[in-house]
Amino acid sequence: MKSGRQRRVEIMLRRQEKRLANSAKNKYLHGLSAASQYGMPHGSVPVNPANLNPNNSYGIPEIVKRGFYVDMPFICKHCGTPQIWTAQQQHWWYELAKGDVWTIAVLCRPCRIKERERKALARKIHLEGVLRKVQLSNNKLPREITANKQLMTQI
Repeated sequence: MKSGRQRRVEIMLRRQEKRLANSAKNKYLHGLSAASQYGMPHGSVPVNPANLNPNNSYGIPEIVKRGFYVDMPFICKHCGTPQIWTAQQQHWWYELAKGDVWTIAVLCRPCRIKERERKALARKIHLEGVLRKVQLSNNKLPREITANKQLMTQI
């Protein structure tokens, strides 16, 4: 049987090993060596892993391994036109808008605008139906419905 002092020493050693492992991992994730290993091409934007949205993946995204964003070509899912997702747009999506690091662009800007308008119209139609249903069931309007009615008049 071990004494309390012996157990404390073992616990402290395990904690120290974890700290060393985490510090090595943090150095890698903060891109201290990644961007310096590769020459950053013209138009690329450096990645700041501290600003990325946290995820529950054991993998490290390619952008973090590389250390910078590069322009990525893609084909729009709706209209089929070839587009380029620029490094600046990726920087905004991943670091400022906190988008998931495992996602990429699939729609061009005009198709995104059309999709947003389609969803807004569907939401408006749904809220009107809910409002009519509530008015038919009883002539009182709950707080949520009156708030949505105000929102619908703005749309």
